[in-house]
Formats: sequence, structure tokens, C-alpha cells
Amino acid sequence: MSNQAAWILEPKGNPLVVKEAPMPKAGKGEIVIKNHAVAVNPVDWKIQDYGIFLQKYPNICGTDVAGEVYDVGEGVTHVKKGDRVLGHAFSLATNNPAQGGYQLYTLCNALVVAKIPSGLDYNSASVLPLAISTASACLFKKETLALPLPTTASKPSSSGKSVLVWGGSSSVGATAIQLAAGAGHKVVSIASKHNIDKVKDLGAAAVFDYKSPTVAEDIVAALEGTEFAGVCDCIATPDALKAWAPVYKKLGGRYGSVLPHEKGLPEGIEGTGVFAPSVALADKYVGDAVWGKWVPEALESGALKALPGPVVIKGGLSSVQKGYDEQKKGVSFGKIVVEL
Repeated sequence: MSNQAAWILEPKGNPLVVKEAPMPKAGKGEIVIKNHAVAVNPVDWKIQDYGIFLQKYPNICGTDVAGEVYDVGEGVTHVKKGDRVLGHAFSLATNNPAQGGYQLYTLCNALVVAKIPSGLDYNSASVLPLAISTASACLFKKETLALPLPTTASKPSSSGKSVLVWGGSSSVGATAIQLAAGAGHKVVSIASKHNIDKVKDLGAAAVFDYKSPTVAEDIVAALEGTEFAGVCDCIATPDALKAWAPVYKKLGGRYGSVLPHEKGLPEGIEGTGVFAPSVALADKYVGDAVWGKWVPEALESGALKALPGPVVIKGGLSSVQKGYDEQKKGVSFGKIVVEL
């Protein structure tokens, strides 16, 4: 059996080069996935354009994979060879090319691998892994919003707590809404006008047009009578921060952000940007609750939907570069997926 990958050969290497890659082997607590679909995220083309994050070259990027279990390491009991799964690939955390998603076989930390139900195809499943880890880190880590974790995928009782998800139609935002609502928290969000109904369908109690001149006041009114935990910032631009800061000034709370805010944070606010792989590493208590328990149940019951859905590019690994280029142009309520 041989493996191939779409390699980034050097800093700012463009285009990606498809060539042979070592065949990974599962060690203790690891799983090798034979990939059927891989999703593209903004971080991928940013690495290529700006030469950031990777400490070692040549390397293999890609964080979202879906496929079948090929090899299972010692101590792994929740999946077996041949199972259909999705997984969060970690090469950005480890700089180990074997753990990159853009190859035929990917080595994954077993904690961030979950079975997928028969009704969920690989292309759709691949949109979720990074979003699950990132949203979980924003919502549940002690350093971010510290919200109570979900305990079951059945309809939860209300916690009395609330959260503002800024960017509800993004991949992380859509998953954050489902996770927070699935833990019993009231969710208010924002989106483009044409995506408001789609975001509301994910479980948000109220969704507002982010361009509305009264968006901050509307959000504050919608959160009345709840214990406001804070803001899950899934956009993390200076403009986004400027837009949600008035909500904090009125209601308090904390924040968790998909990227660190280097300046402009409201005085006194506590929180941080997140590192998604931490849910399986330093913050394993989050990964255990979300990936280990909630995700498999929620996928099976339909409480977790694979949205925004896949915008599929065919052609295998040689089309990953095209995926980068398409993602860079922007996609509304969709996620670029390369079918292998």
C-alpha cells in the first residue's frame, strides 16, 4: 500500500506538489484514516501566502478529514478498522507531516475521531472536525467562556446562561451555535441578511443582520433575563471586535476568539484566542466531553448537522490547490471540500 500527499515544499510554496508520502502507522492512542474527503480552511491558503505557522518544510497541511479507519493503535476502543469516521488532523500543532489532512492516509489523535452515521456522506462529514474543536475551545475552556459542557445529545434543559456567537454562518460559528444550544445555553447570533433563517435553523434563539445600525442594541435586548457568558468570536477581525464590544460594555462576560485580538479589546475583558488542538491535549476534559461523548450521539440523532454544507471539488489531491484558490475567493454558507 502506498501513500501520496499534496505537499507544501517550502515557505510560501505555490503550487502544492503531489508526490509520494510515507505510510503512517498508528501508535498508542492514534488512528490512521484512509481519507475519502478533505475540507479546506482559510488557514491553509494563509500558510501558503504568508509563510506562517509551519515550523518545518516540506510539510502537509489540512485539518479536516473523513474516511474509513485503516489502522488502530493501542488503547483505542471506540472505533475499529473499516468504520466510517471524521477526524481532526493536527500537523499544524505537531509539524509532523503524517498528521496532515491532504494525503490519502492521515494519522489522527484518537480523541478527535468520531464515527459517522450511515446517512452522512464523507463530503459532508469532512466540514466538521476543525469547527468542532475550535468552537469547543471557544465555548467551554476555562480560559475562554467556561460554559458548562454538553452532557447528552437529547434535548437539554435550559442552563439559564447565554452566549453571543459572532459569525453564525461561518463553519466554526454554525458548529458553535449547535454545541452551545446542545448544552442548554441560549444562543444569539449575527449573519448576513440572506443567511439569517439558515443560522436560526441551527438552534439560535435570535439572529440579527450584522450590518444593521442597531445590531448591538438588538442583541442586548434579546439577551435580557439571561446570565450572559460572553462572546464566541468566529470572525476575529478588528471590525468584528468593534461591532461586538458595545455588547460587552453593556452586559459584561468573557470572550473566546478563533484568532487572538492583538489590540482594541474592551478594557477589563477576560478571554483569549484559541488553539483548536488543545481540546485533545492540554484541555482534554473538553475533548472528552465533546468529541468523546456528545459528537457521536449528536451526529446519530441529528442534533449536530454538517453545516455549512460542502462545496465539492473533484479530482483528488491534485485539486487541493484549486480548493485553496476557491476558498480564498470566499464562500457564502458553504465549505470547500476536495473529494479523493
